[in-house]
Amino acid sequence: MNSEEILKHVDHTLLAQTATWPQIRQICDDAMTYHTASVCIPPSFVQQAKEYVKDQMAVCTVIGFPNGYQTTKVKACETADALEQGADEIDMVINLGWLKEERYDLLLQEIQTLKEICGSRILKVIIETCLLTDKEKKKMCEIVTASGADFIKTSTGFSTAGATFDDIRLFAAHVGPHVRIKAAGGITSLEDAEQFLALGADRLGTSRIIKLLHPSEAES
Repeated sequence: MNSEEILKHVDHTLLAQTATWPQIRQICDDAMTYHTASVCIPPSFVQQAKEYVKDQMAVCTVIGFPNGYQTTKVKACETADALEQGADEIDMVINLGWLKEERYDLLLQEIQTLKEICGSRILKVIIETCLLTDKEKKKMCEIVTASGADFIKTSTGFSTAGATFDDIRLFAAHVGPHVRIKAAGGITSLEDAEQFLALGADRLGTSRIIKLLHPSEAES
């Protein structure tokens, strides 16, 4: 797989708490130059970024990030506001406590609520795999499939670990055919990126791939 093919699957990401507009603008420039799938940025920069990239680039943002324990009403308001500001894609974090308590109905309802708000726009569901058992991961594959969401995503990148090859194998074996997979967190090499895609991932959430491919030209 060549670099152009890998980049088409990348959500070029900057979610650091200290991110500034010049840094966000730089990843937007990088993403437009190298034709990534999207830029994934904090909600407070969505409107500015969308006005900057216009229709040249999809803008993704995060909801309930990074812990996921906000109420459904708050997540719904966040989602509606992000879309109003111009977001094209939404990456939401599930309520991990509900999963640990086996409150599966609440998890399903929350994802469905956000997907209804998103409509035709993409909703990705972050389940934070590093904090889950395989049984819990499989259950989330089932819930995400039933919810109508577009993607299941491994990680926020803010917890104890990121994506693993085993998690992508598990997702690929247990999600429904309409659910795509996003590997995120800790993708530090081109070899890993290619392997994640080969195992079934359709998106890669990373801040490093462009710099690895074009170290003299990009500052992501």
